[in-house]
Amino acid sequence: MLHIKTIEGHLQAQDLKFTIIASRFNDFIVDRLIGGAVDYLIRHGAERENITLIRIPGAFEMPVVASKVAKSGKADAIICVGAVIRGATPHFDYVCSEATKGIAHVSLETGIPIGFGLLTTDSLEQSIERAGSKAGNKGVDAAAAALETLRVLQQI
Repeated sequence: MLHIKTIEGHLQAQDLKFTIIASRFNDFIVDRLIGGAVDYLIRHGAERENITLIRIPGAFEMPVVASKVAKSGKADAIICVGAVIRGATPHFDYVCSEATKGIAHVSLETGIPIGFGLLTTDSLEQSIERAGSKAGNKGVDAAAAALETLRVLQQI
């Protein structure tokens, strides 16, 4: 087997600053995502004083807030968590699409990794499953993705 240089992110969060941006809409789900993200960061060495939580109205507002945080230099990585649950109108599609595109744009524009923990589900049950029950906790997944991506970027 050929030996090649491999870059991988180690999952140690010591001395890093994280900002969690969380929507208030569907907060009974989002609070579980926040808890999962914070628990993950603490278990991987982050200090509570280096984790900032910003609460915003909903998912549509995430990109502008993420942009401001990323450009401020106050966070090494950002974690966006929220829950958009499909209703009877096309509103769901517009909110999910624009929030997703906006968050991705901020990360590409600023070079700051953003963990994407925005649930976009068809039902309340699906959201509950992804906020700490049988499908895991997507807040944990978003925090892990943000940390690992940050550590990879530091080596490139």
